[in-house]
Amino acid sequence: VVMKRLSIVGCLLVAVLIWAAAVLPSAGACPFCSENQGPTLVGDYAQAAMVLYGSFTNPKLGGSQIEGTTDFVIEKVLKDHEFLKGVQKNTVPLPRYIQSKHKFVIFIDVYKGKLDPYRGIETQANSELVKYLEGAVKHQGTPAPERLRYCFDFLNSADFDVAMDAYREFAKADYKEYSDMAKKLPAKVVAGWLKDPKTPAYRYGLYASLLGHCGAKNDAKLLRSMVDDPEKRKGSGIDGILAAYIMLQPKEGWSYVREMLKSDKQDFMFRYACLRTVRFLWDQRPDLVPQKELVGGMSLVLDQADMADFGIEDLRRWHRWEMTDRVIDLFGQKTHNIPVVKRAVLRFALASPEPRAKDFVKRQRERDLEWVRDTEELL
Repeated sequence: VVMKRLSIVGCLLVAVLIWAAAVLPSAGACPFCSENQGPTLVGDYAQAAMVLYGSFTNPKLGGSQIEGTTDFVIEKVLKDHEFLKGVQKNTVPLPRYIQSKHKFVIFIDVYKGKLDPYRGIETQANSELVKYLEGAVKHQGTPAPERLRYCFDFLNSADFDVAMDAYREFAKADYKEYSDMAKKLPAKVVAGWLKDPKTPAYRYGLYASLLGHCGAKNDAKLLRSMVDDPEKRKGSGIDGILAAYIMLQPKEGWSYVREMLKSDKQDFMFRYACLRTVRFLWDQRPDLVPQKELVGGMSLVLDQADMADFGIEDLRRWHRWEMTDRVIDLFGQKTHNIPVVKRAVLRFALASPEPRAKDFVKRQRERDLEWVRDTEELL
């Protein structure tokens, strides 16, 4: 019996962790940036024993196409190491077979007196990589707004690796770390990026949020045109565009989001982007829309079975116990007879101090004690 119970709780825990990734707001990261895994260049720079810029020469095969050696001609030392003191002719041997006519920035570890290159970035002609990396290293210890302002100038770099790394710096930054800095950015530049058909869709959220801080009311027209564009709606940064729209035109923007939240004709992902916008306003920008209005907006989600659990969880997290009757009433509705919704209702009731919530929990204990216990443990 004990093993069976542990197995049930374990499965529930996995399910809740997956659910939480979608339901709960992320902390310590840009709310409008698509997730980009992997370290930044500065992160790898800090980990590496040495960082060099140069080119490969004299490749020699070993036992396979991978094994072998190649000399690396150092053109610039970006991070020095005592190993380089004994180097002659600015050349170091690498235990890899590499054939390339291009120059590279390579990150190297030193293990038992031998070099172990673990990352290499190919550079093209007129590459900004070395310039960008040197500047990023200098800004490593500066306040986040100053560091991000430096990265802003490289967000749209023609060098893919530079542009991606600058974006990752923003993606890993908290909203509060760039919100004040963004007010002083050149709005025309940011608006130009949003208008550029070459701009990847995953960047819309970040760029729009920056424009929301530095732009004017006229820029709200651009943002509205983007959310009205069926193709751009498919992007991952719609919540950033909606939030920026509200920043520039709070009344009109919020009215638009409310209408979209209560429309079951809208695509799920678009409605979910609207919900994420409400979360952002509650957590980060309570100055834009009164809390009472945000609660009302979130309550619109409860009527939609495919999103009700999200809305219930946010209302619980916000301690909006005045919504207790509204939430518990969902439990008996045929349209909401879905396990994830019913569990969300129970979680809300377990936290609510209202008499009806306590009575609801009591009745659920009598009906299915194990279900209630499992939910309490995970809560």
